[in-house]
Formats: sequence, C-alpha cells, structure tokens
Amino acid sequence: MNIAIDCGNTRFKTATFLGNLLEEKNTFSNEAELKNFLNHQPFDCAIVSSVSVDGQEILSWVNTTKRLLLTHTLPLPIHIEYKTPATLGVDRIAAVCGALDIFPEREVLVIDAGTCITYDFLDRHKKYFGGAIAPGIGMRFEALHTFTKRLPLVQATATAALIGDSTESSIRSGVLNGAIAEMEGIIKKYKNLYPEVGVVLCGGDTLFFENNLKPPIFAAPDLVLSGLNRIMLHHASL
Repeated sequence: MNIAIDCGNTRFKTATFLGNLLEEKNTFSNEAELKNFLNHQPFDCAIVSSVSVDGQEILSWVNTTKRLLLTHTLPLPIHIEYKTPATLGVDRIAAVCGALDIFPEREVLVIDAGTCITYDFLDRHKKYFGGAIAPGIGMRFEALHTFTKRLPLVQATATAALIGDSTESSIRSGVLNGAIAEMEGIIKKYKNLYPEVGVVLCGGDTLFFENNLKPPIFAAPDLVLSGLNRIMLHHASL
C-alpha cells in the first residue's frame, strides 16, 4: 500500500493506493492530526508534495523505508520545459502528472481552483510548458476587504446574480462571475490553439466551477493525489 500526502496552503490531504486504485482519502486540519495518522500504520512507499511545510519532516513521520519528496529534480513521467523549474509549485507538477491518466494522448489544460487558480498546459508529447497563476475565489474576496476601507468581507455562494442590488451582492457578482468569465475565456483561448485539448478541473472550488462553467470539463477533485501516485509508480518502474 502506497500513501500520497498533499500539504497545501490550507489543508493536509492523504490518499492510500493499491496500484492505481485509490483505497482511502483523509483530510487533516493541522500537523499533529497528520502525524498521529501516519505514525499508526506501515506503508510500502510514501510521497509528499508540500507548498506550505517542511516535506522532509512530514516524510519522517511515515512508517516506510521508501520516501519520495516531490521536486522538479525527481524522475517524472513528464518533461518539464518551464524556464524556472526551481520556482515551480510541486502541486502543479503533481496535478499535471495526474492528468496523464485522463488524457494520455492529447493536449491537456489542468485548472486547479484552490487558494490560487492555476492553469497548466501539457502537450501530447508529455512536455510541460507552464501556464498561469491567478487569485482564487477566497483571495479575491479577502483582497476587496483588505485593500479598501469600507467594503465588507463577503462569503461565496453557489451562484451570483449578474446585477448586484446591494454592496454584498455586487461584490459576489464581481468576484464569482468574474472568476467564471476569466476561466471560460482562458479555456477558449487554449481551444483556439489546440482544438482537441482536454480540460481537467481540480481543487477546493471544483464543485462551484463545475456547476457554472459552460465549456465541457473533466472534474477530478483528487487529481493532485492521483498524480503523486502516478509519480510513485513511475519511480518504481525505473
């Protein structure tokens, strides 16, 4: 049994895999909960993707002799063409690797809608070129509140009216409809360049965008974890 550990900006997520099969998922709110979970069962191999905490420390908590810390230098099933790979978020690498199992012989655009919204492009030859980074929904609400004197901090809803009839509903319209329009526009630009491109959506706000986007997309909330497992399997085959 292998375990993939994704340490994001807000949560810690794990998934256990038997080969390609995802067996169990867990989410933890702090390091103590994660450590307690990892200390109580053995694994064949562990991999950590971390954008927030020391990944090596997380690995030290796992009861296994095979430990992988995801970096751009780790052997990967993709070829990184990014000009500054040392600055590349490892969660972006994992998500793109996960997309290989969904669209193995096509160009693919991976959209991770989390704290940030990232757009990542992989061509049909498994070459990763980069993409874009934009503020996520929560960050947009926070920015309007933080960088103005009177605008309130507003919470997201499942939908937003186009025409806001109050300050709160106007903020929701701007943030939510703006994010949808941005995403649809970027997808359209990619489809103009690559008509057969597949679009994969993941991240904490997957459900919101899945319910509101017009272009056809493949929703894969566990894409980063599946990508980490794909990297473990690739490493084992070398």
